[in-house]
Amino acid sequence: MCIDLKSFYASVECAARGLDPMTTRLVVADPERTVTTICLAVSPAMKAAGVRNRCRVFEIPPEIDYIMARPRMRAYMAASAEIYGIYLRYVSPEDIHPYSIDECFIDATAYLSLYDVTARQFAEMLRDAVRAQTDIPATAGIGPNLFLAKVALDISAKHAPDGIGELNDESFRASIWRHRPITDIWNIGPGIARRLAKYHVFDLKGVTELDPDVLYDEFGVNAEYLIDHAWGVEPCTIAEIKAYEPESSSLMNGQVLPCGYSFDDGLIVMREMCDDTVLELVEKQLVTDHVSLHVSYQRGEGAAAADGADAAGRAESPGAASVSGHDVLPEEGFFQAEHGVRSLRRDPFGHGGGSRKIPERTNSFKKLHGYLEALYRETVDPTRLIRKISLGFGNLVDEDFATFDLFTDHEAEGRERRTQEAVLAIKEKFGKNALIKGTSLQEHAMGRERNNLVGGHRG
Repeated sequence: MCIDLKSFYASVECAARGLDPMTTRLVVADPERTVTTICLAVSPAMKAAGVRNRCRVFEIPPEIDYIMARPRMRAYMAASAEIYGIYLRYVSPEDIHPYSIDECFIDATAYLSLYDVTARQFAEMLRDAVRAQTDIPATAGIGPNLFLAKVALDISAKHAPDGIGELNDESFRASIWRHRPITDIWNIGPGIARRLAKYHVFDLKGVTELDPDVLYDEFGVNAEYLIDHAWGVEPCTIAEIKAYEPESSSLMNGQVLPCGYSFDDGLIVMREMCDDTVLELVEKQLVTDHVSLHVSYQRGEGAAAADGADAAGRAESPGAASVSGHDVLPEEGFFQAEHGVRSLRRDPFGHGGGSRKIPERTNSFKKLHGYLEALYRETVDPTRLIRKISLGFGNLVDEDFATFDLFTDHEAEGRERRTQEAVLAIKEKFGKNALIKGTSLQEHAMGRERNNLVGGHRG
């Protein structure tokens, strides 16, 4: 079964106020930000009033009275952990797979005979236990495998009076095969839907009727997942998920900038992000031989000196009308998803960056920043404003496999390592902002602010 906590962030805020999330109109959004900020969650009562999830504040009809709650990510993490603890009263951790902060899969097979209940009764038992202790409501999907349980949750449960959807092979074909849009199906996004539409396929029934060779030509090996799911098949189990070990691992760090940043200001932020990620490498005793960088440009900006940019190279924040022109109104090339308007194109606004294999395995900030800065200067357009920056280190291995050459200054690297370890110790004891580099004091730096955030929001 798959259990989802309804409008989790909003339900936590309602419960903290002693309010019923099913009847209270509440949105989770930062009141200190502009009206263009996205609501992280809206309560079920707001959805019943016609307000969609992940909307922007200015999209809420003015005639609706509601409570605005500031996001509190640490509170949501604590609530999620508490609910996981409730599940553990009934189920072994080996049979639970947390899928997200508000959703998990449970292999209930062995517990139905243990508690002498049906699958639906077991789902009700778990939901009632969560509601009794936390006041947070939940829905559930039940099926013979992970895929059918997830589809039962996402589609069938929404139309079930008790909020529990249940699918088997027969009911899946009867109720889901012809379901549209196909993007409602787990793991089928707008890109896959667009490629299927080329063959006049708009639902899972169409996938089963299409020549498998055509699917493999279009999707490669990923066609296997599509074909299996179209027939309601999912061979992967929770036990196999827990036993999985990736061949390689990586560390990623990304952020959305508050406005358009100039080339030089973006370089400051990239340096801060590199510093944070290198410290994580040192803390985990890992080294890397692969760096990557991705920069997304501000929409509609052809140059840093374009209209709307101030002397520092920042763009003025768009008003509600300009935002609604491209972010809210789903014009051609955009579609309305569960979590907001999304683009059918992978990157409609342009991007820079790339990836590079470096000639050594290291976790030295001096070296890794040098490689990233070179990549930044080579691949980022200095005339365009930047709105997003992501960087990553790949092919991570234990630092015992770090490489050196005849020109390596072991004494200098030793000093840098001892400095990094001291910085980590100070931050661990006194907080991330207890010790910062001078670059983080510059006007457009983001490091100090980000150190106070959890999941991109105030904790």
